[in-house]
Amino acid sequence: MGRLLLLLLLAGAAPGGSRAFYLPGLAPVSFCEVGKEISNCKHLIELFVNRLDSVESVLPYEYDAFDFCKDSEEKRPSENLGQVLFGERIASSPYKFTFNHEEKCVKVCVKSYDPKNESEKKKLAFLKKGIQLNYQHHWIIDNMPVTWCYDVEDGQKYCNPGFPIGCFVTPSGRVKDACNINSEFNKKNTFYLFNHIDITITYHSAKDENWPGARLVTARLEPKSYKHTDEDHLTCEGPPMEIPGEFTQKQKLIYTYSVKFEENNSIKWASRWDYILESMPHTNIQWFSIMNSLVIVLFLSGMVAMILLRTLHKDIARYNQIDSAEDAQEEFGWKLVHGDVFRPPKKGMLLSVFLGQGTQIFIMTFITLFLACLGFLSPANRGALMTCAVVLWVLLGTPAGYVSAKMYKTFRGERWKTNVLLTALLCPGIVFADFFIMNLILWVKGSSAAIPFGTLVAILAMWFGISVPLTFLGAYFGFKEKPIEHPVRTNQIPRQIPAQSFFTKPLPGIIMGGILPFGCIFIQLFFILNSIWSHQMYYMFGFLFLVFIILLITCSEATVLLCYFHLCAEKSHDIVGDKKQTRSRNCLGSLGPGW
Repeated sequence: MGRLLLLLLLAGAAPGGSRAFYLPGLAPVSFCEVGKEISNCKHLIELFVNRLDSVESVLPYEYDAFDFCKDSEEKRPSENLGQVLFGERIASSPYKFTFNHEEKCVKVCVKSYDPKNESEKKKLAFLKKGIQLNYQHHWIIDNMPVTWCYDVEDGQKYCNPGFPIGCFVTPSGRVKDACNINSEFNKKNTFYLFNHIDITITYHSAKDENWPGARLVTARLEPKSYKHTDEDHLTCEGPPMEIPGEFTQKQKLIYTYSVKFEENNSIKWASRWDYILESMPHTNIQWFSIMNSLVIVLFLSGMVAMILLRTLHKDIARYNQIDSAEDAQEEFGWKLVHGDVFRPPKKGMLLSVFLGQGTQIFIMTFITLFLACLGFLSPANRGALMTCAVVLWVLLGTPAGYVSAKMYKTFRGERWKTNVLLTALLCPGIVFADFFIMNLILWVKGSSAAIPFGTLVAILAMWFGISVPLTFLGAYFGFKEKPIEHPVRTNQIPRQIPAQSFFTKPLPGIIMGGILPFGCIFIQLFFILNSIWSHQMYYMFGFLFLVFIILLITCSEATVLLCYFHLCAEKSHDIVGDKKQTRSRNCLGSLGPGW
């Protein structure tokens, strides 16, 4: 299932690359050694850095925030809307390599910290805080994450698309996180900085004259810590780089790297992400999730079938055999409320607005998941998922306005201007207000997740310049349409509702109506939220699309069941208890003394 996202890439890797189709940003790049002048072939391999994040903190930070080595000619590749909204901040780094040229223990930069300098003291304190909270680097080579692969349980190897800044040994001697990789990390209340990186780049050599040079297929690293004593004669050996918990003496941090190249023609360029995705053992759990959802659907389908085929069928057959009006008065339950079920709801305005917005979100979700299953929104195409969702939502204002207007007209509403404005502004306004408040908090904290002001202006322009006019257009056609005709007439006088049981009250109905759909999606929801909060890749869109279809079926069947239970309890409208009885008496009294 995970290989679906690389479907189009497999086609693009076929011979005759000049005519192949590639998604934007996913076209292969060829590299060759210095001295081989081949067209469309690069010699320099650039390493880009992304934001740093942590599972112990919700605030990501830019690479520059931790005072690491900076590129003298810093440049940022263009980022799409989805990358900006997700808080990705990709920038160039001073780590630059020449293809197939191995280097050992190369100095990148030197950082010095003096306890008497307040600015340097704050920088080192922030670096130690990042180590303590286990912040992770995210590096990119050739649009591919540089992974840190290490052994886990049962002899398996896990490849993490990030690696920690360092590790921390608590004052009590407790070893945390990455400190387990080296037995020398054992001094209490000490921070160990990973200031050296061993990078291994694997490439696939060209075997076709139409394919010049070589293509990179994997990029792995191993973080290490060395206390360099002589920056002019680096050996990358010796004890680890220690930063004491109490900053009382000057500290000099020397950052170095080593790089080597390996040829591996067994790994195809189109499948170079597989070793990262396959190291995430989720497939078995996903099939368990699907089976769990199918069991719930079968259970609900059985109940709905029982109601429709047995109860309703028998009731309708008996109803058709009635010979006199006296017999009809003996009926009870759902058969007595046919004249009240289509009464306009008390909050018809809000219901129509939510139906319109729900239609917009439903179509957006369906198209986005469908495109993701085809591979257009793979993790390799960074930010494409969010960009697609936002653009689709903006362009789908017309069906939202149409559905809302037509339903409001069916409810015999007269404030059509209010309906159109609420459809266009209510739900997006609430979301944008929450988004803006959270963005202010992130901006105050200096997090890289804070959206730039220009992006906020662009979102507002898309909302008011495209979505709102399209919503007005859809509402225009919706109000021009005839209202939905009900199969039966609605009584002028609301029927008296008998005393209701506990299960037909709003709160139990909300719980019963929500727990079954939640049972279908809670495992998928776990993986989605885990990918967001734990900063992991989510790529199983095939499973997600299937669960989405099951969720729709479950919600539909749960709605049928709840409606049937309420109608059997003769609860046909939203007037319950004493208020209902008072309104009924007032309606009867208004007809004259004879009543």
